[in-house]
Order: sequence, then C-alpha cells, then structure tokens
Amino acid sequence: MKERIRQYALLARMHQPIGTLLLLWPTLWALWIAGEGRPDTAVVFVFVAGVFVMRSAGCVINDFADRKIDPHVRRTMHRPIASGEVTPAEALGLFVALCLLGFGLVLTLNRLAVLYSFAGAALAAGYPFMKRWTYLPQVHLGVAFGWGIPMAFAALTDETPPLAWLMLTGVVAWAVAYDTMYAMVDREDDVRVGVKSSAILFGDADRGFVGASQLAVLAVLVLAGRQAGLGAIYNGAVALSALLFLYQQHLIHHREPAACFKAFLNNNWVGALVFGGIVADYAWP
Repeated sequence: MKERIRQYALLARMHQPIGTLLLLWPTLWALWIAGEGRPDTAVVFVFVAGVFVMRSAGCVINDFADRKIDPHVRRTMHRPIASGEVTPAEALGLFVALCLLGFGLVLTLNRLAVLYSFAGAALAAGYPFMKRWTYLPQVHLGVAFGWGIPMAFAALTDETPPLAWLMLTGVVAWAVAYDTMYAMVDREDDVRVGVKSSAILFGDADRGFVGASQLAVLAVLVLAGRQAGLGAIYNGAVALSALLFLYQQHLIHHREPAACFKAFLNNNWVGALVFGGIVADYAWP
C-alpha cells in the first residue's frame, strides 16, 4: 500500500510543484484584486486547496493521454504509467477521485463559481489531447491555468467584470511563453513521435514568439493594474518581472534543453513577484 501511494503521488507530480505554483499565482492575483486586498479567508483556502487538487488531476489525465507517447520520450519514459508501475485503469480512477474532491471544495462557493467550475474541469481534462490536434496547445493550457481568475471574481463578487477577462488574457500569453520554453526541451522527441507544439510550429522563430508573448503579458499586467487602481509598488513589481523575462531570453538564446527548462522554472518567480506587488500595494496604498 505504501508503494502504491508513492506511485500515485509521483503520477500526480507531487514531487514537482512548479505546475501547481504556475496555476496558483494567477489565482492568488485574482483573489487579492477581487477582494480589494482582503479576500475572504475561507474562499482563499478553497481556491488554494482546489489548485493543488486540480493540478494533480491534470497531471494524471495528461499521463493517461500520453501513455503510448511517454515511453518514447527521454524526459517522461520513467513516469508511473509509462514504466508500468500504474495501470491506465488506476490512473482513471485516481483522476475521478481527484475531480470529485475538487468539486466538493467548489460546492462551498456560490452558484456562479460552481457553474464556472464545470468549464474549468473540461479545460483540465481536454488539454492533454490538444497536442494531437493543434500546434498551439499552449493557448488551451493558458485558459485552463487562468480559469481560476473568473472563478475567483465570481466567488468573491458574484460577477466577472471585464478586468477578470483581461487578466485571463494575460495569463494565456504568459502560459504560451513559458510552455513554449518547456516545449523547446522536448522538441526533438516531439518531432519524432508526432506531437505538436508551438516550439515546433515556430522553429527558429521560437525565441521571438516567446518574446512577443512576454511583451503581451507585461502590457496586460500594466493595464490590469490601472483598472484595479494599483500603484507604484505594483508597477515596480511588473518592471522587475520584465527583467526576469530578459533573463529567460538569455537562458533560451542557444536553445539548450537544460537552459530552456531553467527558463521555464524561472516563471515561478514572475508569478510570485507580481503577487507580492499586489499584496504590498494594497497594504501600503
């Protein structure tokens, strides 16, 4: 039983928190802005717990969808399903259990947030299959990772103002940028097994595409800050985020897989920095 639990934890990527953090930061941005710096503690708990649960569910269904691909990719060949440690049936059972747990958390929120949660679940379940149909699965990922934004506004204000959708647009651009860096790590393997990605689509223009996406993120963050009434502290955090984006461009310059993965991981600090700027700006207006 102890070994089964360990394999399930590996399948849910509990040992690799970066995905959880990239999902968490935009959700926290929205909670603090929708709550004008003082979001309801119970609602924050539900969303934070929901992020951990649904990110785990997303990893499980991703590996289920890629069970015939992962054994042929160096970075993923030792994952639990690919290595035969967990069966596809077990993975589906775990996915359902996690989704039910997540839905139980959402049921403590208001009706509008519950309705949005159905779309969120569909986005999480559908993402792993996008790389078979489109060279831009990162757009779908961005909507899935940013869906906590309209849900947060719905839960705290019972509406989703234009600001929520503007912020979601920024998260989509951000996910396109960092997931393209991630796709640059596996580009050779993905071409060989027939998986699509923006890194393959843009080829030698990949760095320019990432840069354009990063500029879009910064523009949206500035506009969102203005609409939310945030001031100098927040704008300073956005400016520092721009420096992190420049650092990431430096890392991916030679397209070395290890450096591209490091650039991808660095986006955690972008999310944390923006969140810190939001919290500080409300604390010291």
